[in-house]
Amino acid sequence: MEKAFLRFFSAVILCAALAVSIQTAAAQAKTENKADKKVLIVYYSWSGNTAELAKIIQKETGGDIFEIQTEKPYPKEYKAVTEQAKKEINDGYKPAIKGKINNIAEYDVIFVGSPNWWGTIAPAVTTFLSEYDLSGKIVAPFFTHGGGGMQNCAADTAKLLPKSAVVQAVTFSGYRVKDSQEDIKAWVKEVLK
Repeated sequence: MEKAFLRFFSAVILCAALAVSIQTAAAQAKTENKADKKVLIVYYSWSGNTAELAKIIQKETGGDIFEIQTEKPYPKEYKAVTEQAKKEINDGYKPAIKGKINNIAEYDVIFVGSPNWWGTIAPAVTTFLSEYDLSGKIVAPFFTHGGGGMQNCAADTAKLLPKSAVVQAVTFSGYRVKDSQEDIKAWVKEVLK
């Protein structure tokens, strides 16, 4: 009877150890899958709010970062930039942008950031999305706003990326980006699952 109990007890211990080993291997595989995803954060920022959000995402992911800059800078005065942006959006204008990403094909996940300008993405972001082929990529849009919320930003981004896996977009008040770090981290974690 004692030998049978010892064999049973040994079998239980062995099963428990095997279960722990399987769980550890699964957790390690999940972590390795995240590490296998090459991340790029691309953003346009006029006031600095979207840049701040992009830097938080970069810190969380360890990804590469690329700031979209227009060849001809926007005016520094708020009223002037809003008038120019409204005209560009209404005219479907795509401003020329500086720099080039030569290795875009290497990235698996691309976070794309823009301020909400007149209910949609900034024209410079439209230029970027029109110039690069993001087919088959996971694209995670993020936006900042001064009170307007998401509006058409997510929908307009998705229209430009019909062959990409566009995940649920997020938006944060530009003035509250620093206060939103935990929400940003949670969203990034969800994107990289």
